[in-house]
Amino acid sequence: MSPSAEQFRALFDPRGVVVAGASSHPGKFGFVALHNILSQGYAGTVCATNREGGSILGVEAAPSIADLPADAPLDLVFVCTPAAANEQLLADCAARGIRAAFVTSAGYGEAGDAGRAAERDLVALGDQLGMLVAGPNGQGVVSTPSSLCAQIVAPYPPAGRIGVASQSGNFVSSFLNYAVQTGIGISRAVSAGNAAAVTVADYLDYYAGDPETDAGLAYVEGLTDGRAFFERVRGVAARKPLVLLKGGATSGGQRAAASHTGALAADDRVFDGMCAQAGVTRADTVEAAYEAVATFATQPLPRGPRVAVVTTAGGWGVVTADAITRGELELVPLAADLRAAIDEKLPPRWSRNNPLDLAGGETRDTIPEVLELVAAHVSVDAVIYLGLGIQSNQARLMREGRFYPEHGLERIVAYHERQDARFAAAAAAVSDRTGKPILTATELAVTSPDNPGPRAVRETGRLCYASANRAVAALEQLWRRARFLQRRDLD
Repeated sequence: MSPSAEQFRALFDPRGVVVAGASSHPGKFGFVALHNILSQGYAGTVCATNREGGSILGVEAAPSIADLPADAPLDLVFVCTPAAANEQLLADCAARGIRAAFVTSAGYGEAGDAGRAAERDLVALGDQLGMLVAGPNGQGVVSTPSSLCAQIVAPYPPAGRIGVASQSGNFVSSFLNYAVQTGIGISRAVSAGNAAAVTVADYLDYYAGDPETDAGLAYVEGLTDGRAFFERVRGVAARKPLVLLKGGATSGGQRAAASHTGALAADDRVFDGMCAQAGVTRADTVEAAYEAVATFATQPLPRGPRVAVVTTAGGWGVVTADAITRGELELVPLAADLRAAIDEKLPPRWSRNNPLDLAGGETRDTIPEVLELVAAHVSVDAVIYLGLGIQSNQARLMREGRFYPEHGLERIVAYHERQDARFAAAAAAVSDRTGKPILTATELAVTSPDNPGPRAVRETGRLCYASANRAVAALEQLWRRARFLQRRDLD
Protein backbone atom coordinates (compact mmCIF):
# COMPACT_ATOMS: atom_id res chain seq x y z
CA MET A 1 0.00 0.00 0.00
CA SER A 2 1.37 3.41 -0.98
CA PRO A 3 2.06 5.93 1.79
CA SER A 4 -0.53 8.59 2.48
CA ALA A 5 -0.07 12.31 1.87
CA GLU A 6 0.21 12.81 5.63
CA GLN A 7 2.98 10.22 5.88
CA PHE A 8 4.91 11.88 3.06
CA ARG A 9 4.45 15.23 4.80
CA ALA A 10 5.98 13.69 7.93
CA LEU A 11 8.97 12.54 5.86
CA PHE A 12 9.61 15.66 3.78
CA ASP A 13 8.15 18.47 5.91
CA PRO A 14 8.28 17.23 9.50
CA ARG A 15 7.49 19.48 12.44
CA GLY A 16 10.29 17.73 14.32
CA VAL A 17 12.99 15.09 13.81
CA VAL A 18 14.61 12.70 16.27
CA VAL A 19 17.93 11.04 15.45
CA ALA A 20 17.79 7.59 17.05
CA GLY A 21 21.27 6.30 17.80
CA ALA A 22 22.94 9.71 17.84
CA SER A 23 26.65 9.61 18.61
CA SER A 24 29.26 11.97 19.97
CA HIS A 25 31.88 10.42 17.65
CA PRO A 26 32.30 12.56 14.49
CA GLY A 27 32.93 9.46 12.40
CA LYS A 28 29.64 7.75 13.26
CA PHE A 29 26.47 8.02 11.21
CA GLY A 30 24.57 9.09 14.31
CA PHE A 31 26.79 12.14 14.65
CA VAL A 32 26.86 13.04 10.95
CA ALA A 33 23.08 12.83 10.63
CA LEU A 34 22.49 15.08 13.64
CA HIS A 35 25.16 17.50 12.45
CA ASN A 36 23.66 17.76 8.96
CA ILE A 37 20.15 18.37 10.26
CA LEU A 38 21.37 21.12 12.58
CA SER A 39 23.74 22.76 10.10
CA GLN A 40 21.40 23.71 7.25
CA GLY A 41 18.78 25.87 8.91
CA TYR A 42 16.05 23.34 9.68
CA ALA A 43 13.61 25.25 11.87
CA GLY A 44 11.69 22.34 13.40
CA THR A 45 12.31 20.56 16.69
CA VAL A 46 15.47 18.42 16.77
CA CYS A 47 15.88 15.65 19.34
CA ALA A 48 18.27 12.74 19.77
CA THR A 49 18.51 9.44 21.58
CA ASN A 50 21.64 7.77 22.89
CA ARG A 51 21.71 5.02 25.54
CA GLU A 52 24.33 6.95 27.49
CA GLY A 53 22.53 10.29 27.30
CA GLY A 54 24.69 13.42 27.28
CA SER A 55 24.90 16.49 25.07
CA ILE A 56 25.71 16.11 21.36
CA LEU A 57 26.18 19.26 19.31
CA GLY A 58 24.16 21.14 21.89
CA VAL A 59 21.25 18.67 21.83
CA GLU A 60 20.53 16.81 25.05
CA ALA A 61 20.21 13.15 24.07
CA ALA A 62 17.59 11.05 25.84
CA PRO A 63 18.28 7.39 26.69
CA SER A 64 15.19 6.27 24.74
CA ILE A 65 12.24 7.52 22.72
CA ALA A 66 10.05 7.27 25.82
CA ASP A 67 12.37 9.70 27.62
CA LEU A 68 12.01 12.51 25.07
CA PRO A 69 10.10 15.63 26.15
CA ALA A 70 6.39 14.88 26.00
CA ASP A 71 5.57 18.20 24.31
CA ALA A 72 8.15 17.84 21.49
CA PRO A 73 6.27 17.78 18.12
CA LEU A 74 8.01 14.91 16.32
CA ASP A 75 7.00 13.50 12.92
CA LEU A 76 10.18 11.81 11.64
CA VAL A 77 12.69 9.43 13.19
CA PHE A 78 16.08 9.11 11.49
CA VAL A 79 17.26 5.64 12.42
CA CYS A 80 20.97 5.05 13.01
CA THR A 81 20.59 2.06 15.31
CA PRO A 82 21.48 -1.61 14.56
CA ALA A 83 18.87 -3.66 12.71
CA ALA A 84 18.19 -5.81 15.77
CA ALA A 85 16.97 -2.78 17.73
CA ASN A 86 14.71 -1.31 15.08
CA GLU A 87 11.42 -3.12 15.60
CA GLN A 88 11.13 -1.99 19.22
CA LEU A 89 12.34 1.47 18.22
CA LEU A 90 9.60 1.88 15.60
CA ALA A 91 6.94 0.67 18.04
CA ASP A 92 8.12 3.26 20.58
CA CYS A 93 8.10 5.97 17.90
CA ALA A 94 4.57 5.12 16.80
CA ALA A 95 3.44 5.42 20.40
CA ARG A 96 4.80 9.00 20.31
CA GLY A 97 2.82 9.80 17.16
CA ILE A 98 5.80 9.70 14.81
CA ARG A 99 4.48 8.92 11.31
CA ALA A 100 7.66 8.39 9.25
CA ALA A 101 10.99 6.62 9.72
CA PHE A 102 14.09 6.82 7.59
CA VAL A 103 16.15 3.68 8.24
CA THR A 104 19.88 3.84 7.46
CA SER A 105 20.58 0.44 9.06
CA ALA A 106 22.06 -2.26 6.82
CA GLY A 107 21.72 -6.02 7.26
CA TYR A 108 18.36 -6.40 5.57
CA GLY A 109 17.41 -7.52 2.05
CA GLU A 110 20.92 -7.05 0.71
CA ALA A 111 22.32 -9.49 3.31
CA GLY A 112 20.91 -12.89 2.39
CA ASP A 113 17.94 -14.96 3.59
CA ALA A 114 18.04 -13.82 7.21
CA GLY A 115 18.22 -10.20 6.13
CA ARG A 116 15.29 -10.62 3.75
CA ALA A 117 13.21 -12.14 6.53
CA ALA A 118 14.08 -9.22 8.82
CA GLU A 119 13.13 -6.80 6.06
CA ARG A 120 9.73 -8.43 5.59
CA ASP A 121 9.13 -8.16 9.33
CA LEU A 122 10.11 -4.48 9.28
CA VAL A 123 7.68 -3.75 6.45
CA ALA A 124 4.87 -5.64 8.17
CA LEU A 125 5.49 -3.73 11.38
CA GLY A 126 5.41 -0.38 9.56
CA ASP A 127 2.06 -1.30 8.01
CA GLN A 128 0.72 -2.37 11.39
CA LEU A 129 1.85 0.87 13.03
CA GLY A 130 0.66 3.11 10.19
CA MET A 131 4.20 4.40 9.69
CA LEU A 132 6.04 5.21 6.49
CA VAL A 133 9.31 3.24 6.53
CA ALA A 134 11.89 4.59 4.08
CA GLY A 135 14.88 2.35 3.37
CA PRO A 136 16.34 0.35 4.97
CA ASN A 137 20.00 0.61 3.95
CA GLY A 138 19.51 4.21 2.78
CA GLN A 139 21.56 7.38 3.03
CA GLY A 140 18.90 9.94 3.84
CA VAL A 141 16.31 12.47 2.79
CA VAL A 142 16.62 16.10 1.71
CA SER A 143 13.80 18.63 1.50
CA THR A 144 14.86 22.19 0.68
CA PRO A 145 11.39 23.74 1.28
CA SER A 146 11.88 22.72 4.94
CA SER A 147 15.70 23.21 4.95
CA LEU A 148 15.92 19.55 5.93
CA CYS A 149 19.23 17.74 5.42
CA ALA A 150 18.59 14.42 7.15
CA GLN A 151 21.34 12.35 5.57
CA ILE A 152 24.61 10.67 6.47
CA VAL A 153 26.51 12.25 3.56
CA ALA A 154 27.06 15.59 1.84
CA PRO A 155 26.21 17.79 0.03
CA TYR A 156 23.16 19.89 0.72
CA PRO A 157 21.88 21.28 -2.61
CA PRO A 158 20.53 24.69 -3.55
CA ALA A 159 16.76 24.96 -3.50
CA GLY A 160 15.05 24.21 -6.78
CA ARG A 161 12.28 22.31 -8.52
CA ILE A 162 13.71 18.82 -9.13
CA GLY A 163 12.56 15.79 -7.13
CA VAL A 164 15.10 12.93 -6.84
CA ALA A 165 14.54 9.30 -5.85
CA SER A 166 17.21 6.64 -6.13
CA GLN A 167 17.84 3.01 -5.27
CA SER A 168 21.47 4.02 -4.80
CA GLY A 169 22.43 6.54 -2.16
CA ASN A 170 25.59 7.35 -4.07
CA PHE A 171 23.56 8.51 -7.04
CA VAL A 172 21.56 10.82 -4.79
CA SER A 173 24.91 12.34 -3.82
CA SER A 174 25.89 12.57 -7.50
CA PHE A 175 22.69 14.37 -8.42
CA LEU A 176 23.06 16.74 -5.46
CA ASN A 177 26.64 17.45 -6.52
CA TYR A 178 25.41 18.37 -9.99
CA ALA A 179 22.83 20.66 -8.39
CA VAL A 180 25.64 22.45 -6.55
CA GLN A 181 27.80 22.67 -9.68
CA THR A 182 25.09 23.86 -12.07
CA GLY A 183 23.02 25.94 -9.68
CA ILE A 184 19.86 24.09 -10.81
CA GLY A 185 18.47 23.06 -7.48
CA ILE A 186 16.50 20.33 -5.77
CA SER A 187 13.12 20.30 -4.04
CA ARG A 188 13.17 16.80 -2.53
CA ALA A 189 15.70 13.98 -2.67
CA VAL A 190 15.58 10.55 -1.10
CA SER A 191 17.73 7.46 -1.07
CA ALA A 192 15.22 4.63 -1.30
CA GLY A 193 17.78 2.08 -0.13
CA ASN A 194 16.30 -1.39 -0.44
CA ALA A 195 12.90 0.24 -1.12
CA ALA A 196 11.30 -2.44 1.03
CA ALA A 197 8.09 -0.59 1.83
CA VAL A 198 8.32 2.68 -0.12
CA THR A 199 9.47 2.24 -3.70
CA VAL A 200 11.08 4.65 -6.13
CA ALA A 201 7.74 4.73 -7.97
CA ASP A 202 5.99 5.79 -4.74
CA TYR A 203 8.32 8.76 -4.37
CA LEU A 204 7.95 9.73 -8.02
CA ASP A 205 4.17 9.56 -7.72
CA TYR A 206 4.36 11.89 -4.73
CA TYR A 207 6.58 14.33 -6.65
CA ALA A 208 4.08 14.37 -9.53
CA GLY A 209 1.54 15.95 -7.18
CA ASP A 210 4.00 18.02 -5.16
CA PRO A 211 3.61 21.80 -5.73
CA GLU A 212 7.31 22.26 -4.86
CA THR A 213 8.47 19.98 -7.70
CA ASP A 214 8.40 20.51 -11.49
CA ALA A 215 10.31 17.43 -12.73
CA GLY A 216 11.31 14.01 -11.40
CA LEU A 217 14.67 12.24 -11.60
CA ALA A 218 15.31 8.64 -10.57
CA TYR A 219 17.98 5.98 -10.56
CA VAL A 220 16.76 2.38 -10.56
CA GLU A 221 18.64 -0.91 -10.60
CA GLY A 222 15.94 -3.51 -10.69
CA LEU A 223 12.21 -4.06 -10.79
CA THR A 224 10.33 -6.82 -9.00
CA ASP A 225 7.13 -6.01 -10.92
CA GLY A 226 7.86 -4.40 -14.26
CA ARG A 227 4.21 -4.01 -15.28
CA ALA A 228 3.30 -2.22 -12.05
CA PHE A 229 6.35 0.06 -12.41
CA PHE A 230 5.34 0.88 -15.98
CA GLU A 231 1.82 1.86 -14.94
CA ARG A 232 3.12 4.03 -12.10
CA VAL A 233 5.71 5.95 -14.13
CA ARG A 234 3.29 6.37 -17.03
CA GLY A 235 0.95 8.13 -14.64
CA VAL A 236 3.81 10.27 -13.34
CA ALA A 237 5.01 11.25 -16.83
CA ALA A 238 1.49 12.28 -17.80
CA ARG A 239 1.66 14.96 -15.13
CA LYS A 240 5.30 16.05 -15.03
CA PRO A 241 8.54 15.34 -16.91
CA LEU A 242 10.38 12.29 -15.60
CA VAL A 243 13.99 11.24 -16.27
CA LEU A 244 15.22 7.73 -15.44
CA LEU A 245 18.77 6.41 -15.21
CA LYS A 246 18.99 2.64 -14.96
CA GLY A 247 21.81 0.45 -13.71
CA GLY A 248 22.10 -3.21 -14.65
CA ALA A 249 21.91 -2.65 -18.40
CA THR A 250 24.54 -5.37 -18.98
CA SER A 251 25.05 -8.80 -17.45
CA GLY A 252 27.91 -7.45 -15.36
CA GLY A 253 25.81 -4.54 -14.16
CA GLN A 254 22.94 -6.88 -13.32
CA ARG A 255 25.17 -8.99 -11.08
CA ALA A 256 26.43 -5.83 -9.36
CA ALA A 257 22.88 -4.58 -8.86
CA ALA A 258 21.82 -7.84 -7.22
CA SER A 259 24.63 -7.60 -4.67
CA HIS A 260 24.09 -3.87 -4.11
CA THR A 261 20.41 -3.64 -3.21
CA GLY A 262 19.18 -7.21 -3.58
CA ALA A 263 17.08 -6.15 -6.58
CA LEU A 264 16.38 -8.15 -9.71
CA ALA A 265 17.43 -6.33 -12.87
CA ALA A 266 14.90 -5.97 -15.67
CA ASP A 267 15.64 -6.73 -19.30
CA ASP A 268 17.22 -3.60 -20.72
CA ARG A 269 15.44 -3.64 -24.08
CA VAL A 270 12.10 -4.08 -22.40
CA PHE A 271 12.91 -1.20 -20.05
CA ASP A 272 13.84 1.02 -22.99
CA GLY A 273 10.55 0.28 -24.73
CA MET A 274 8.63 0.88 -21.52
CA CYS A 275 10.15 4.35 -21.17
CA ALA A 276 9.25 5.26 -24.74
CA GLN A 277 5.64 4.14 -24.30
CA ALA A 278 5.27 5.86 -20.96
CA GLY A 279 6.66 9.21 -22.11
CA VAL A 280 9.63 8.86 -19.77
CA THR A 281 13.05 10.24 -20.69
CA ARG A 282 15.73 7.58 -20.35
CA ALA A 283 19.32 8.79 -19.90
CA ASP A 284 22.47 6.76 -20.50
CA THR A 285 24.76 8.59 -18.07
CA VAL A 286 24.46 10.49 -14.82
CA GLU A 287 25.53 13.72 -16.56
CA ALA A 288 22.91 13.34 -19.26
CA ALA A 289 20.25 12.49 -16.68
CA TYR A 290 20.88 15.62 -14.66
CA GLU A 291 21.13 17.87 -17.69
CA ALA A 292 17.85 16.49 -19.04
CA VAL A 293 15.92 17.02 -15.81
CA ALA A 294 17.54 20.44 -15.26
CA THR A 295 16.40 21.41 -18.74
CA PHE A 296 12.85 20.25 -18.06
CA ALA A 297 12.84 22.22 -14.80
CA THR A 298 14.08 25.48 -16.32
CA GLN A 299 13.14 25.71 -20.03
CA PRO A 300 9.79 25.91 -21.82
CA LEU A 301 8.86 23.13 -24.21
CA PRO A 302 9.32 23.89 -27.91
CA ARG A 303 6.26 23.91 -30.16
CA GLY A 304 8.18 22.08 -32.87
CA PRO A 305 11.62 20.76 -33.88
CA ARG A 306 12.90 23.82 -35.80
CA VAL A 307 16.16 25.14 -34.30
CA ALA A 308 18.24 28.22 -35.02
CA VAL A 309 21.87 28.44 -33.92
CA VAL A 310 23.31 31.83 -32.99
CA THR A 311 27.09 31.77 -32.69
CA THR A 312 29.97 34.23 -32.49
CA ALA A 313 32.33 31.79 -34.28
CA GLY A 314 31.81 29.58 -37.31
CA GLY A 315 33.35 26.29 -36.18
CA TRP A 316 31.03 25.97 -33.20
CA GLY A 317 28.05 26.49 -35.47
CA VAL A 318 29.22 23.78 -37.88
CA VAL A 319 29.50 21.03 -35.25
CA THR A 320 26.20 22.12 -33.73
CA ALA A 321 24.52 21.91 -37.12
CA ASP A 322 25.92 18.37 -37.46
CA ALA A 323 24.53 17.37 -34.07
CA ILE A 324 21.09 18.78 -34.89
CA THR A 325 20.98 17.13 -38.31
CA ARG A 326 21.93 13.70 -36.93
CA GLY A 327 19.01 13.64 -34.52
CA GLU A 328 15.31 14.41 -34.38
CA LEU A 329 15.60 18.20 -34.55
CA GLU A 330 15.58 20.35 -37.68
CA LEU A 331 18.13 23.02 -38.63
CA VAL A 332 15.57 25.48 -39.95
CA PRO A 333 16.38 27.41 -43.16
CA LEU A 334 16.68 31.12 -42.49
CA ALA A 335 13.52 32.93 -43.60
CA ALA A 336 14.02 35.82 -46.03
CA ASP A 337 12.41 38.42 -43.78
CA LEU A 338 14.49 37.30 -40.81
CA ARG A 339 17.67 37.47 -42.91
CA ALA A 340 16.77 41.00 -43.98
CA ALA A 341 16.14 42.08 -40.39
CA ILE A 342 19.48 40.69 -39.24
CA ASP A 343 21.24 42.37 -42.19
CA GLU A 344 20.37 45.66 -40.53
CA LYS A 345 22.18 44.64 -37.35
CA LEU A 346 25.38 43.07 -38.75
CA PRO A 347 28.05 43.84 -41.33
CA PRO A 348 27.88 41.91 -44.66
CA ARG A 349 30.36 39.23 -43.58
CA TRP A 350 27.92 37.41 -41.29
CA SER A 351 26.88 33.96 -42.54
CA ARG A 352 23.41 35.00 -43.77
CA ASN A 353 22.18 31.49 -43.04
CA ASN A 354 21.52 29.10 -40.17
CA PRO A 355 23.78 28.72 -38.18
CA LEU A 356 23.84 32.49 -37.77
CA ASP A 357 27.56 33.14 -37.53
CA LEU A 358 27.96 36.75 -36.38
CA ALA A 359 31.60 36.58 -37.57
CA GLY A 360 32.83 39.04 -34.99
CA GLY A 361 30.52 41.72 -36.30
CA GLU A 362 28.57 42.22 -33.11
CA THR A 363 28.52 45.53 -31.27
CA ARG A 364 27.26 46.42 -27.80
CA ASP A 365 23.61 45.48 -28.36
CA THR A 366 23.82 43.11 -31.33
CA ILE A 367 23.57 39.79 -29.51
CA PRO A 368 20.45 40.67 -27.47
CA GLU A 369 18.83 42.18 -30.57
CA VAL A 370 19.62 39.19 -32.80
CA LEU A 371 18.43 36.71 -30.17
CA GLU A 372 15.17 38.66 -29.97
CA LEU A 373 14.70 38.69 -33.75
CA VAL A 374 15.45 34.98 -34.11
CA ALA A 375 13.44 33.66 -31.17
CA ALA A 376 10.42 35.83 -31.99
CA HIS A 377 10.24 34.63 -35.58
CA VAL A 378 7.36 32.29 -36.41
CA SER A 379 9.66 29.83 -38.23
CA VAL A 380 11.84 29.16 -35.15
CA ASP A 381 10.86 26.87 -32.28
CA ALA A 382 14.11 26.96 -30.26
CA VAL A 383 17.53 28.61 -30.20
CA ILE A 384 21.00 27.41 -29.25
CA TYR A 385 23.34 30.28 -28.36
CA LEU A 386 27.11 29.77 -28.54
CA GLY A 387 30.06 32.00 -27.70
CA LEU A 388 29.10 33.42 -24.32
CA GLY A 389 32.07 34.27 -22.12
CA ILE A 390 34.69 34.91 -24.80
CA GLN A 391 35.06 38.55 -23.88
CA SER A 392 35.29 37.77 -20.18
CA ASN A 393 37.90 35.10 -20.86
CA GLN A 394 40.12 37.76 -22.45
CA ALA A 395 39.28 40.08 -19.57
CA ARG A 396 40.54 37.43 -17.15
CA LEU A 397 43.87 37.21 -18.99
CA MET A 398 44.18 40.99 -18.83
CA ARG A 399 43.20 41.12 -15.17
CA GLU A 400 45.80 38.49 -14.27
CA GLY A 401 48.55 40.00 -16.42
CA ARG A 402 51.30 42.36 -15.31
CA PHE A 403 49.91 45.39 -17.17
CA TYR A 404 46.62 45.52 -15.26
CA PRO A 405 45.10 47.96 -14.28
CA GLU A 406 47.12 50.44 -16.37
CA HIS A 407 46.85 51.20 -20.11
CA GLY A 408 43.07 51.40 -19.97
CA LEU A 409 42.76 47.73 -19.05
CA GLU A 410 40.62 48.26 -15.98
CA ARG A 411 37.90 49.89 -18.05
CA ILE A 412 37.88 47.34 -20.88
CA VAL A 413 37.94 44.41 -18.44
CA ALA A 414 34.87 45.77 -16.66
CA TYR A 415 33.15 46.33 -20.01
CA HIS A 416 33.81 42.81 -21.27
CA GLU A 417 32.57 41.23 -18.06
CA ARG A 418 29.50 43.44 -18.00
CA GLN A 419 28.68 42.54 -21.61
CA ASP A 420 28.76 38.80 -21.05
CA ALA A 421 26.50 39.13 -18.04
CA ARG A 422 24.09 41.20 -20.19
CA PHE A 423 24.08 38.58 -22.93
CA ALA A 424 23.20 35.79 -20.50
CA ALA A 425 20.42 37.85 -18.97
CA ALA A 426 19.12 38.74 -22.43
CA ALA A 427 18.93 35.08 -23.48
CA ALA A 428 16.79 34.26 -20.46
CA ALA A 429 14.61 37.34 -20.88
CA VAL A 430 13.99 36.64 -24.58
CA SER A 431 13.08 33.04 -23.76
CA ASP A 432 10.61 34.24 -21.14
CA ARG A 433 9.04 36.76 -23.53
CA THR A 434 8.71 34.37 -26.46
CA GLY A 435 7.96 31.19 -24.51
CA LYS A 436 10.65 29.40 -26.52
CA PRO A 437 13.70 27.55 -25.18
CA ILE A 438 17.07 29.26 -25.57
CA LEU A 439 19.95 27.00 -24.53
CA THR A 440 23.36 28.57 -23.94
CA ALA A 441 26.47 26.41 -24.32
CA THR A 442 30.15 27.03 -23.62
CA GLU A 443 32.95 24.89 -22.25
CA LEU A 444 33.64 27.80 -19.88
CA ALA A 445 30.71 26.49 -17.83
CA VAL A 446 33.11 23.87 -16.48
CA THR A 447 36.58 25.18 -17.38
CA SER A 448 35.96 28.62 -15.85
CA PRO A 449 32.68 28.52 -13.91
CA ASP A 450 33.35 31.96 -12.37
CA ASN A 451 33.45 33.55 -15.82
CA PRO A 452 30.75 36.26 -15.74
CA GLY A 453 28.96 34.68 -18.70
CA PRO A 454 28.27 31.20 -17.30
CA ARG A 455 27.86 32.67 -13.84
CA ALA A 456 25.14 35.00 -15.10
CA VAL A 457 23.37 32.06 -16.79
CA ARG A 458 23.25 30.32 -13.41
CA GLU A 459 21.94 33.51 -11.83
CA THR A 460 19.02 33.50 -14.28
CA GLY A 461 18.12 30.05 -12.92
CA ARG A 462 19.06 28.21 -16.12
CA LEU A 463 21.63 25.63 -17.04
CA CYS A 464 24.77 26.61 -18.94
CA TYR A 465 25.68 23.56 -21.04
CA ALA A 466 29.31 22.47 -21.23
CA SER A 467 29.18 21.82 -24.98
CA ALA A 468 26.94 22.40 -27.95
CA ASN A 469 26.42 18.64 -28.31
CA ARG A 470 25.07 18.43 -24.79
CA ALA A 471 22.76 21.39 -25.42
CA VAL A 472 21.45 19.70 -28.57
CA ALA A 473 20.86 16.45 -26.65
CA ALA A 474 18.94 18.31 -23.94
CA LEU A 475 16.88 20.21 -26.50
CA GLU A 476 16.05 16.93 -28.23
CA GLN A 477 14.67 15.63 -24.95
CA LEU A 478 12.51 18.75 -24.66
CA TRP A 479 11.16 18.14 -28.16
CA ARG A 480 10.44 14.48 -27.44
CA ARG A 481 8.47 15.51 -24.37
CA ALA A 482 6.55 18.15 -26.30
CA ARG A 483 5.80 15.66 -29.10
CA PHE A 484 4.64 13.04 -26.58
CA LEU A 485 2.20 15.50 -25.02
CA GLN A 486 0.97 16.68 -28.42
CA ARG A 487 0.28 13.11 -29.56
CA ARG A 488 -1.40 12.22 -26.27
CA ASP A 489 -3.71 15.22 -26.56
CA LEU A 490 -4.74 14.11 -30.04
CA ASP A 491 -5.68 10.60 -28.89
